[in-house]
Parts: sequence; C-alpha cells; structure tokens
Amino acid sequence: QLQLVASGGGLVQAGGSRRLSCVASESTFNMAWFRQAPGQEREFVAAINWNGAITYYADSAKGRFTISRDNAENTMYLQIDSLKPEDTAAYYCAAGAVLTTTTYYKIDSYKYWGQGTQVTVSS
Repeated sequence: QLQLVASGGGLVQAGGSRRLSCVASESTFNMAWFRQAPGQEREFVAAINWNGAITYYADSAKGRFTISRDNAENTMYLQIDSLKPEDTAAYYCAAGAVLTTTTYYKIDSYKYWGQGTQVTVSS
C-alpha cells in the first residue's frame, strides 16, 4: 500500500505564500492535491503525472497555485502564492489515478489518500 503524509499547512496572512508537501513511500504514481473547506465538498486543485511532465489545474487554482514533484525525495509540492481567505481548507494529497483528461479531477480516480494538512488564511 502506498503511504502519503501531507504537511506544511498553518495560519498564514492574506497575500502571503505557503508550500505544502506530500511525502510518498515511492515516487512512481500519478498524484494530486484536493481541498475541502468546512461544510463543502472536497474539490480538485491540481494533479501531476508520475514524472512531472504533465500537470492539470482546476480553474480556481490557475495562476496562484503551482504543483511540482521531486521524485528523488518521493515528494510532491503545492506552492500557493497570494493567499486569500477563500483558500482556507484542509488540503489532501492523493495518488494512484489513471491520469487522463477525464479522470484527473475526480475523487474516485485516486486509490490512495494522505491525512490532510490545514491551511488557514487570515485577512
């Protein structure tokens, strides 16, 4: 079983930046970030294929969010710039999807999930 550990969340001032990390037990999986705010459904943020050559972003994430990975460290990252209060959510890393244009954004596409890391943005 693939193990995923997310970290890097915390309390951040609006306009600031934060880099989230997800350490995996191996680095040969397609991976993604999802987020979930209180009272809302979990939503797709960004995805990256196994070697980092292909990325996908939710429309809401384009411009301020950057997904990347370092397979030598078995780690996926999500860089968030110009944070806004509406970015406040629990951010989850996921892995194991067959990554296509019709599957990358779907929760059910991913076999493995980390525990999530909370990002809280204050205004």
